[in-house]
Amino acid sequence: MWELIASNKRKSIILFSTMGLLLLLLGYFIGSYFFGEQGGLLGLGIAVFFWLLSSLLSFLGGDQLILGMSRAREATDILHPQLFNIVEEMKIAANLPYMPKVYVIPDSSPNAFATGRNPEKSSIVVTAGLLNILNRDELQGVIAHEMSHIINRDILFMTFAGVMLGSIVMLSHFFLRSFWFGGSSRKRFSSGTASKSGIPILVLALVLSIFAPILARILYFSISRKREFLADASAVRLTRYPPGLASALAKISSSPLILEHVNKATSAFYISDPYYNKKTMAFSSGTHPPIAKRISILKSLSHGIDYLDYQNAYSKFSGNKRSNIIPSSGLTDNKNLKIRKPFEDTSPLGNLGGKHGLGDMIRSINNFAFIVCSCGLKFKIPPEFPNPEIVCPRCGTFNVVPIPNLDGIADILDSHAPQKNQSKDVINEVQRAKNSGDSLVYTRKTKGWESFVCTCGSAKQLSPAFNREYFICSDCGRKIIIKK
Repeated sequence: MWELIASNKRKSIILFSTMGLLLLLLGYFIGSYFFGEQGGLLGLGIAVFFWLLSSLLSFLGGDQLILGMSRAREATDILHPQLFNIVEEMKIAANLPYMPKVYVIPDSSPNAFATGRNPEKSSIVVTAGLLNILNRDELQGVIAHEMSHIINRDILFMTFAGVMLGSIVMLSHFFLRSFWFGGSSRKRFSSGTASKSGIPILVLALVLSIFAPILARILYFSISRKREFLADASAVRLTRYPPGLASALAKISSSPLILEHVNKATSAFYISDPYYNKKTMAFSSGTHPPIAKRISILKSLSHGIDYLDYQNAYSKFSGNKRSNIIPSSGLTDNKNLKIRKPFEDTSPLGNLGGKHGLGDMIRSINNFAFIVCSCGLKFKIPPEFPNPEIVCPRCGTFNVVPIPNLDGIADILDSHAPQKNQSKDVINEVQRAKNSGDSLVYTRKTKGWESFVCTCGSAKQLSPAFNREYFICSDCGRKIIIKK
């Protein structure tokens, strides 16, 4: 799909230049308003600085900025083994030489997005709510959609657009708030605007401050909406199963839960616009095409899943046979791909006990420790808990708290051993690892979330979905054997 990648690069340059022009005009007239006619050049210089800074941030660290704004936490294959397995499957299916980083947002609303500078520096982000409600087929469809954004080089476009749009919105809000609430300082800086020549500058500054963010979003929408259709078309080729993505979109769009940490600059990244109202499912949300239309197209793919099959389905449901969302090179790339059978297990991957299980998943992402006392009582301890141990109120046992990067865990255990009834399992496991020198054996006590401490002092957590026999400690390289 070299033609698609080249087209995306051209559109990204057009968007980048147009948004930059809006930012420069906005800076010029705001500078003229605050500092008189000569202040236009100062405002222009500030706008140029903002443009260069936002461009540099977009290219070097825009993805990290988006991840930080979204409160995403890097996931591990210990906590989310199925998620990592599916991402790796889609990476192989897409023939991508690099494994994207995987992040999870501790939020109960189901959604996902991809970000990054290029396939080598890319990330796939999902919410805890998404993992809780989707089965393997559905999650595979969502991951394939986000992987398609990476393959088609959409992620650089979205990262640039998000940061540039954020700069324009920030500068506009700064001026409008200063104008309405600036009081005497506004009058002092804008004394020249009382003249006849200053009034048009004031009007233009106000108009640009109000409409520049709107124009920037409209321009972004006009280019980005087709990318969602393209990502859907590419996703079904990767999964060979259109109903999976269709079902996932239906679940995501019908969820009543609202994503907490999202703003207008980051909402366009998600597979479904977080500001989108499920009651208007048949209409466009601006950043995304109508969910109902996307689902109808996917459900109609019953005979083939090539790009030409998707284009024909798109033309049928859009009513516009002249509008091609697939480049000509893609329409001729027919491999006669057939739809596979669904996976036998249709239960949600995160089916961990409803809201209770989802709450534990979110706590695990937020670095809570899960300790099961020898008497069976379970503790959920926040990361800011100050003590290295906790006393069980039921049996009086002293349980070691797995604090990340805790140094000297063996000394803590030894110092309390003579006079306190500590958890024998923890002491035995640490002593066993000390004797062997290269391995640690941990025996699971429940089917839920559990935490323990490696002998190197780093905290480890096991999810209910973890089903492997061992894993390697990322801090010391020790093999940790898990027994059930």
